[in-house]
Amino acid sequence: MAKAVCGVYEIHPERVAKARVGLPQEGVLKEAALLLKALADPTRMRLLLALRAAGELCVCDLALLAGVSVSAVSHQLRLLRQARLVAFRREGKQVYYRLADEHVERLLDGALEHAAENT
Repeated sequence: MAKAVCGVYEIHPERVAKARVGLPQEGVLKEAALLLKALADPTRMRLLLALRAAGELCVCDLALLAGVSVSAVSHQLRLLRQARLVAFRREGKQVYYRLADEHVERLLDGALEHAAENT
């Protein structure tokens, strides 16, 4: 198997300039990294996919579906809220979660499609 390393150190200014123009601002880059980091956990992915399928679920439903404790789900949901991947509403003492918007659904669909190509 060949190494994926350059054999010669050479800069390609046109390509570097084109790539530099395509880079987002630092704040956007950090937000995107936070979002992808939040997705990088099987339990959080399971929670998001359950919400995608059901539309809206309470913490107890999510704990049952994920096979973890209510407190563990609450912790994961806090991380997902911080990454703005989920939103919630209160109904009395009950809290219901849903995907934050259609961007999250598309992101999940793309991740699953890409993963399926590799299996």
